[in-house]
Amino acid sequence: MQHADDIKAAAQLGINLLGFDFIPKSPRYVRMISSQAGIIPDFSEERLRALKKPNTPHQQPPVKIGRVGVFADDMPQNIVTRVYNYELDYVQLNGDEPAVTLENLRRSIDPDIRKGIKIIKRIAVDTQADLAKATEYEGKADLLLFHITAKETELQATSDDNSPLNQLLSAYHGSTPFLISKPNAPFDTLLIKSITHPQFAGINLDTQFELEPGKKDMEQLQKYVEAVKAIK
Repeated sequence: MQHADDIKAAAQLGINLLGFDFIPKSPRYVRMISSQAGIIPDFSEERLRALKKPNTPHQQPPVKIGRVGVFADDMPQNIVTRVYNYELDYVQLNGDEPAVTLENLRRSIDPDIRKGIKIIKRIAVDTQADLAKATEYEGKADLLLFHITAKETELQATSDDNSPLNQLLSAYHGSTPFLISKPNAPFDTLLIKSITHPQFAGINLDTQFELEPGKKDMEQLQKYVEAVKAIK
């Protein structure tokens, strides 16, 4: 997310994580403000405001929402800088990063930069065979994100546990919890309700409910969040 008002509104919806896109070519890229100090890394807007008011205590949001920084095949120093400046709780890797990258990154950040940093690895999933890629990240990632790229027509909602989505996810036999996401429209609530996998941990709303890149339709987002919460 990019807009302060959206971030504040989203924090009141009872969501767990907020994502900030640090992929330079993305239209949702979150830019940083230069400290113009030469040797000091760039600062996030939030931290720069705090520096301008040194006697003002650091304001924390009323509800603690985990901050996720999204990267893809980026240099470690860039990731570390943003973890520090934006006080990220999670690093999400959307590129072709091997498991060793996750290990090295964790050692670089935890505990000196951000103690307890969590790492999410995204894996594109079109068929059950793609879920085998998750094996490489077992014990390396804290969360997996299965980005479901199967055709919309193949993921029609049903009223039982035999939905195509549930069948697809059943091929994952790892112990690392996972989130799911998909392009375009959000998951139908019947599809979500059908998921019986014990490691299913939640939904990542990627570009859904956007009025423009990085700008959410908060009214529609709220309705969807409430509908998902109502699933028993």
